[in-house]
Amino acid sequence: MDKIKTELSINTEVLEKMAEIAAKEVDGVVGLSKKSIDLKGAVKNKNAFKGVKIEAVNGAVKISAYICVDKKAKVKEVAEKVQENIKDKVQTMAGTVVTQVNVIVADVKVTDEESDKE
Repeated sequence: MDKIKTELSINTEVLEKMAEIAAKEVDGVVGLSKKSIDLKGAVKNKNAFKGVKIEAVNGAVKISAYICVDKKAKVKEVAEKVQENIKDKVQTMAGTVVTQVNVIVADVKVTDEESDKE
C-alpha cells in the first residue's frame, strides 16, 4: 500500500497570531505596538498596523515583533525571552523552521496615574 503524501500550509496571519501570543506570555511585555510596520502595506492592507511581521523565505520564516514593555522591566532580558518564546512556540506549534526572530522595543508603558503627576 502506497503512503499518501500530504502537505501542510499555514497562513502567515496564523503564524503572526502564534508569535503575538508567545510574545505576550513573557513577563514585562504589556502588549505589541500598533504602529505601522509596513508603509506600503498600510495603503493596501487594513491590517498593516500590527505588532508582528512574518517573512517566508524558502519554507522558513523570519519574524519581527514590535513589543511594548513595562517601565520597570529589564528590557534586554525581556527581549531575549521574547525571542526564545516566539521561536520555540512557532516551531513547535506549526512545525515551521524559524531562522530569525527580531525583537524591536517600540514603546515603554508608563501608567496613567504616574504620567498625570508629572
